[in-house]
Amino acid sequence: MGLAHQDNQNQQLPIGKNEDVEFSIEAADEDDLEALKRAEAADARQEGEGQ
Repeated sequence: MGLAHQDNQNQQLPIGKNEDVEFSIEAADEDDLEALKRAEAADARQEGEGQ
């Protein structure tokens, strides 16, 4: 598999898109709550970098 084959494969990849989804704490499971904690911690770290 040469470089030309790899280039062809990359052209066939689907294009991703961002979608807004509604988060419901009532419907959240343990993994969702862990993801929420990690996202909030990441946001706090990001906001602290600018100071």
